[in-house]
Amino acid sequence: MPRLDNKKTHTQIIKNFAANLGFYYCGIAKAVKLDDDARRLESWLQQGFHGKMNYMENYFDLRVDPCKLVPDAKSVITLLLNYFPQQQQQTDAPKISKYAYGKDYHEVIRDKLNVLLQHIHQNIGEASGRGFVDSAPVLERSWALRSGAGWIGKNGNLITKQQGSYFFIATLIVDIELLYDDAFAKDYCGSCTKCIDACPTNAILEDKVINASQCISYFTIELKDAIIPGEMKGKFHDWMFGCDTCQDVCPWNRFSKPTKEVSFKPIPEVLNLSTAEWENLSEQTFREVFKNSSLRRTKFKGIERNLKFIKT
Repeated sequence: MPRLDNKKTHTQIIKNFAANLGFYYCGIAKAVKLDDDARRLESWLQQGFHGKMNYMENYFDLRVDPCKLVPDAKSVITLLLNYFPQQQQQTDAPKISKYAYGKDYHEVIRDKLNVLLQHIHQNIGEASGRGFVDSAPVLERSWALRSGAGWIGKNGNLITKQQGSYFFIATLIVDIELLYDDAFAKDYCGSCTKCIDACPTNAILEDKVINASQCISYFTIELKDAIIPGEMKGKFHDWMFGCDTCQDVCPWNRFSKPTKEVSFKPIPEVLNLSTAEWENLSEQTFREVFKNSSLRRTKFKGIERNLKFIKT
């Protein structure tokens, strides 16, 4: 169908349907090249803060220019999906980051983005667009800030005043002109340094710079080496997959509310397996139980490596 020409109506159609899909927030920014972000990213890479995540060096131009991803891009839509769990793990078991409690968020959000794009086609008209969920070359936190979602905390996470930071960020780039939200202009972290002080590996630096190569999440998920560096011994605080320390201590997360997304309901084994049961878990059982989980990212060998590291 031909595209209707009404930016206000189009914007409301998109935001209303995003809410129906369960997204907590939907904000829109004008698609422009992120020159300042490009300089920061280049500096970050040059300092080696990405460690062995060499993929971060790829597609640099695509990361900072939405028109490289969607020709004639006009708008960048940011969507937030809450993942804060109703229930949490036993404290004496190897710890798993809350984002990995339920079904793999990539699959959940990708499906929602496809449905949203289809809705745009049906109710607005012909449009080109692509959806992204953190595994693609998009600076989603920069776009979230520009769309008014919240501010970037000292721990590098997007923080909202209403519900803290336990959100996934999704991005949909489209070639439709829409009404644009004001960028979030204020930083409400103030003089607080709780996240910096609590980081077990000193990965949080000044000026909201994160040395990802020192982050527990990097070592337990992204690092594919068979051995974790010995100098990290005793610093993981029983984190087996990811780390939530900087978010758990953030005062803004006292406002977190449990997610209503059924796909993020915790897998029972995540909440209930003891240390001994994790250590005795077979590879076949791991594949069966966590076949739809983000824990697949590190594979069974990675879980074995991480368990051994935090328990010896």
